[in-house]
Amino acid sequence: MKLIVRDSPPRSVWALEQAGVHPLLAQLYAARGVQSPQELDDALAKLLPPSAMKGTQEAARLLADAIETDQKLCIVADYDCDGATACATGIRGLRLLGARHVDYIVPDRVQDGYGLTAPIAERVKASGANVLITVDNGIASFEGVVRARALGLQVLVTDHHLPALRAGQVQLPDADVIVNPNQPGCSFESKSIAGVGVMFYVLLALRAELRARGKFDALHQPKLDTLLPLVALGTVADVVKLDANNRRLVAQGLKRVRALVLPAGLAALFVASSREAKSATTFDFGFALGPRINAAGRLSDMTLGIECLLTDDPAQALELAKTLDNINRERRDIEGNMREQALLVADSLFEAAAEAPPAICVFEPDFHEGVVGIVAARLKDKFHRPTFVFATSGATGHGHELKGSGRSIAGFHLRDALDLVAKRYPGVLLRFGGHAMAAGCTILEENLSAFEHGLAEVAAQWLDAATLLRRLDTDGPLKPEYRRADLVDTLHHEVWGQGFAAPTFSEELEVVSQRLVAEKHLSLKLKHHGQPVDGIWFSHTEPLPARVTLAFRLDVDSWRGERRVRFLVEGAELPAAS
Repeated sequence: MKLIVRDSPPRSVWALEQAGVHPLLAQLYAARGVQSPQELDDALAKLLPPSAMKGTQEAARLLADAIETDQKLCIVADYDCDGATACATGIRGLRLLGARHVDYIVPDRVQDGYGLTAPIAERVKASGANVLITVDNGIASFEGVVRARALGLQVLVTDHHLPALRAGQVQLPDADVIVNPNQPGCSFESKSIAGVGVMFYVLLALRAELRARGKFDALHQPKLDTLLPLVALGTVADVVKLDANNRRLVAQGLKRVRALVLPAGLAALFVASSREAKSATTFDFGFALGPRINAAGRLSDMTLGIECLLTDDPAQALELAKTLDNINRERRDIEGNMREQALLVADSLFEAAAEAPPAICVFEPDFHEGVVGIVAARLKDKFHRPTFVFATSGATGHGHELKGSGRSIAGFHLRDALDLVAKRYPGVLLRFGGHAMAAGCTILEENLSAFEHGLAEVAAQWLDAATLLRRLDTDGPLKPEYRRADLVDTLHHEVWGQGFAAPTFSEELEVVSQRLVAEKHLSLKLKHHGQPVDGIWFSHTEPLPARVTLAFRLDVDSWRGERRVRFLVEGAELPAAS
């Protein structure tokens, strides 16, 4: 592993310090591209305007007309946390703005597949709805949109995924209105906004439209900021890039959560995951609440997750949150077993090959479809290769279709790679879509080897030595005066995430002692500038030399009433073997 210290432009650091930003935070922000204190202003007034997102005005008029004529609205959700929070945000927001008849349908991962399909459109029509609204899906739902409109439904697509490409041209579904910052002609700067963020922007535009129609004035309009905790959760859980606009959405959501102004379901999820809402962090969203919502869509029915986010009854919320917690425990068990099997397969690939394969594909008949993405991420992290994990499609475990989930490394655009495989090997990919770092596809089992060959071919062409070198960006040495519990609390309070990484420091340290904990974690006694400090390297068992350059995050450990800083090791730069 190569540890790369981020550059902190002195001019930016100075400008931030002059504005009163703590010197350490100034260094960290500057290293992440922040050039002025204005970029750190998370006020709602600083959000990009809804009018900048193509389609929001048309969507607002469509929805305002539907509300005025008392039509029934039905949201077609997705079965991940972004889709669940987008659905809950849409239902709560539409009701706040006067809609009396709002319902939702969430596809089953196994039975229905992803997005708005023709059968889902028929279910929406059968529910008595007049308007169909997609959240976090729909941009590639060509057949579903056609069927919905043929049934007489008005269709509003809200999504954030990349549109489909056909013969090199962007293809859009024939919906009445499309709101997606990644569609052609949209000037909205935050292309990385999550699906829940897109729905929130549609609601902001709808409120403005209803205000213009005289339904209420600026002093008495519904308060949509109550939805921000849901927006923050979905944004972090979907691992979208935290650009300035997304950071503002997350920061505003966190402020309300910490003030305990949050939906009953979110409060219950904090309890079920043994976290404190009053000191909530982005880590809680990404690693505690998000996985519990996601677990419902992976192993059960995302209706559980959505209902948890919709209920205002604390007792019902706690019951649902505990159910989600139990499902998540089951998910962890299944994932652990699958990961062990997948690691054995991947290890055999590396051992059998004369040189390391450029990409990894793993399939086992007993893999669970709902967990393949997590396992792919684990393999990608270990082997630093683009990775696809496949499971048999269908609840019975039989059939010939395989559904795969892929995760990639920096410098290898997974969706574009799938597009090239589809062109070179027509018919191998039945369906595919996704982003640069995560994508999914469906293939026939008989075409697995062809897909594996095609992906490896593209990877061999696109990946070079620099891309394949595992690297970890760090913030360099930690000054000893910054090794304080209160400063660690300050760091944890900030908004960190994808594209705005949490602080990771690196420097040469003395390893005083080391031992294994639970046979899989390395517990360390270190010396940092001559002072003792505890450290731990989770899921690492190899011993370290007496002096070594480590990358580490900061944490606070409480022992007998004393709060002490400890180092959470992320990686080590070991000297090359002679």
